[in-house]
Amino acid sequence: MSCLLLGVIRRRGGVGARVGVRSLASIASLPPAVAEFVKRAVDECKPTGVHVVTGTPEEAANILAGLENEGMVKRLSKYENCWLARTDPKDVARVESKTVIVTKSQRDTIPIPAGGVKSQLGSWMSESDWQTARKERFPGCMAGRTMYVIPFCMGPVGSALSKYGVQVTDSPYVVASMGIMTRMGTPVLNKLSEGAEFVRCQHSLGRPLPLKAPLVNSWPCNPEKVLISHLPDSRQIMSFGSGYGGNSLLGKKCFALRIASRIAKDEGWLAEHMLILGITNPQGVKRYVAAAFPSACGKTNLAMMKPSLPGWKVECVGDDIAWMKFDGQGKLRAINPENGFFGVAPGTSDKTNPYAMATIAKNTVFTNVGETSDGGVWWEGLDPPAGGVTLTDWHGKAWQKGSSTPCAHPNSRFCAPAAQCPIIDPQWESEEGVPIDAIIFGGRRPEGVPLVYESFNWQHGVFVGASMRSEATAAAEHKGKEIMHDPFAMRPFFGYNFGDYLAHWLSMQSRKAPTHLPKIFHVNWFRKDPATGAFLWPGFGENARALEWIFKRCSREREDEAAKRSIIGWLPEDGAIDTKGLSGNVDMGALFDVPKAFWQRETKELRAYFTQQVGADLPAQVEAELKALEDRVHN
Repeated sequence: MSCLLLGVIRRRGGVGARVGVRSLASIASLPPAVAEFVKRAVDECKPTGVHVVTGTPEEAANILAGLENEGMVKRLSKYENCWLARTDPKDVARVESKTVIVTKSQRDTIPIPAGGVKSQLGSWMSESDWQTARKERFPGCMAGRTMYVIPFCMGPVGSALSKYGVQVTDSPYVVASMGIMTRMGTPVLNKLSEGAEFVRCQHSLGRPLPLKAPLVNSWPCNPEKVLISHLPDSRQIMSFGSGYGGNSLLGKKCFALRIASRIAKDEGWLAEHMLILGITNPQGVKRYVAAAFPSACGKTNLAMMKPSLPGWKVECVGDDIAWMKFDGQGKLRAINPENGFFGVAPGTSDKTNPYAMATIAKNTVFTNVGETSDGGVWWEGLDPPAGGVTLTDWHGKAWQKGSSTPCAHPNSRFCAPAAQCPIIDPQWESEEGVPIDAIIFGGRRPEGVPLVYESFNWQHGVFVGASMRSEATAAAEHKGKEIMHDPFAMRPFFGYNFGDYLAHWLSMQSRKAPTHLPKIFHVNWFRKDPATGAFLWPGFGENARALEWIFKRCSREREDEAAKRSIIGWLPEDGAIDTKGLSGNVDMGALFDVPKAFWQRETKELRAYFTQQVGADLPAQVEAELKALEDRVHN
């Protein structure tokens, strides 16, 4: 294995197994700040060996071979370099109830909710409670295992918008996945040698060797002790007990949203749960759009859309996270800090997302999907396998159509390199980022919310983002179908007080430097016919029709160009949405209806939410926008 070793690692039976170590004397070969971090982690976690990850293809192949040897992954013979992992059924999603932010004062992390109500905007842990929790978990937690040191970069290495991290972990599955999701290894170590700052990320599965109890599915985890903690003041992340991606790939939500949102506040930029896409019209004019959707609202499908409108083209910069910063000319520029796609598999198909299907055809790690007897993968939403091909479910048991349980877990995942996407944008790794003309908010709203509308201005747009609500999803441990508040699609990911976050967004309109603010829109692909329960809008490639209107509004010369004013914002005027060739019989009137009774209930709900959850931390401008909406819906 081509790697830098701290000590001598001799494999005995696979990855993470007991290894012989000479000494940690060569720790000095790491950049001093990295060496100090690693040495402290070694002293606390007591691994048997330490391996500094270089990120070479040979190393990646060795890691996967070791995982296969230990029964943690299985090679999928039908595809090139694709692998299947099955987790312990208790380790399948982000665990919001065990995810905390640790700060001196509770109010630094969350607004103090009214009258003993539980905060929905994050979980705070005191420094003393966290120290206790740490001592109950980390000492000796890597005994008998190898500690992997992963130097990684969020964003293109060398970009002024990028940030660096070092993750220590005892999970080779994490190493394999981080190699897809981040820029990782020696090139990053070289930057750290130049003194670049980095976020310190410590992760353990919490199952030291020898095991006290047998593993389920050969998957080490410690569900009873899971704790994912973030220390924004010291730029640290410490995650224990879970091997699942959102809890263990610490560059993802933990760094790229929770810690980065706090760094962004301190440095004057935005770290957001947003896809980034480029859209080009038939005349060759191109615009970039960032869009925030909660999980399971079709974020990846939109980022990789195949437009149904002739002559229009969509290209993907990223499907999940956007870091955005104003440049010297006042243009908001965005990078996708990730290097791969960590997408929900069920529902992804050649019909819903042909480009995602092409992306995951090779070099992909699948987790908790079904398996076909011919060495392939299967999940709900795909065509049934060919005759004679049988299915095995995510528990490893034989599965047949009509079974009472799903074949693939609802939150099963693919982890694939972004560069494999057939429509990856030519500028996706641009160091200066792509220029953002529009920001879109959206959610799963079965009633009352129109297909698309535009905010009246930036301040009103911030209110629209703050007011986002959506049906709950499988990406976290909620039960689904309940309409939940999910402001900015960031509810589980705020790294600091939501009231301060809103004030930070509002401050963009009063920057001293020149500023070209993007226009802000809201979309809803999921409105239903109250009589039949059927979706009113066909979605997928047809969503390009809403994007076309957004595209035109970005270059408008008059406020009411192709638009009419409504109580909630600017709606497309009649005929402004191109319906030529639209599949099916779509009731545009029902799709754009803005019922006052619904919005009266909605404003009442928002008033209660802001009062209970944000209280005194709600900026006056957002309160003013709520009051203005209340006045409009009642007059």
